Amino acid sequence: MVPPGGTAHVAGGADAPDSGTMRVFRGPRGARRRRAAPLPGAARGRDGAARASGGARGPGGARVPGAARGPGGATRVPAAARVPGPVRAVLGCLPGLAAVLALALCASGVERAATAGPRQSAADRYTAPRPTVVPRSVWLGGEARAQPPPRYDDEVLAVFVHHTDTPNGYDCADVPAILRGVYSGQTGGRDWDDIGYNFVVDRCGTIYEGRAGGIDRAVTGAHTQGFNHRTTGIAALGTFTAGVPVPDALTDAIAALAAWKLGGAGTDPRGKVRLVSSNGLSRYAAGATATLPAVAGHDEGYQTSCPGEALSARLPDIRNTAARLQGRPG
Repeated sequence: MVPPGGTAHVAGGADAPDSGTMRVFRGPRGARRRRAAPLPGAARGRDGAARASGGARGPGGARVPGAARGPGGATRVPAAARVPGPVRAVLGCLPGLAAVLALALCASGVERAATAGPRQSAADRYTAPRPTVVPRSVWLGGEARAQPPPRYDDEVLAVFVHHTDTPNGYDCADVPAILRGVYSGQTGGRDWDDIGYNFVVDRCGTIYEGRAGGIDRAVTGAHTQGFNHRTTGIAALGTFTAGVPVPDALTDAIAALAAWKLGGAGTDPRGKVRLVSSNGLSRYAAGATATLPAVAGHDEGYQTSCPGEALSARLPDIRNTAARLQGRPG
């Protein structure tokens, strides 16, 4: 997550020794003699016999059998001593070799529980499902112009909302043809290498892939002067100046798309992000760091009336809906 403050990671865990004992049935006499042989490195008494270590002392000065001291004198308790008492009581009823094997397996389980994997990151906790997106091949077909390879960023930190400044009274079945007109105007009339928006949403709530490069990837767009990097441009198909109705289906689709794209970086759609301007023609000098809404209108980064007063007024609703789709509280 990239909340107004930042991110944090926590971890922890502890255990303590137990003073219970375990009965092990003895095997044949020859096996006992073999077990009595000294171990390499074992301490010896005056008679030359191997001598077991008295162990380290636990809480209250009590000596913990078999415990060793680690660096700085800290007591390291053997895994068997950390096995719960009821479990060791059951182990005491097993034959010798089976008890040792069961003890080892149980102790291994305790160790694994005490060293559980890292907690989920903010990005893992606050992600939203990918909405249905119509690929550009469906609306563009064979009319794509020759263009250079797409450019990519490492992640998407923010979303800029636009409108296409085209007529509103369209039939949603005609949207592919309208999008081809937008594409032709930007690549032909403006001589851009591709349509500038990463996505376009129509008034019926259908989401279309815009700029080439991959729906799931952080494609560098051409939608907001100075802030095309690490952002996604979402354009509402139509003109949404003051007094123009804004369909709920359109704003809900924008929210779903923003929630999904921002979830990869853990960005809260209601928060703010820090972006570096790449172009002095934006509202900020090249190289300046700007703090902007995570779901911003085009006019937040560039001197323009886009996305229109009516759609700008709906941005708070879009942010709240996106946050809810990410599963965020409040």
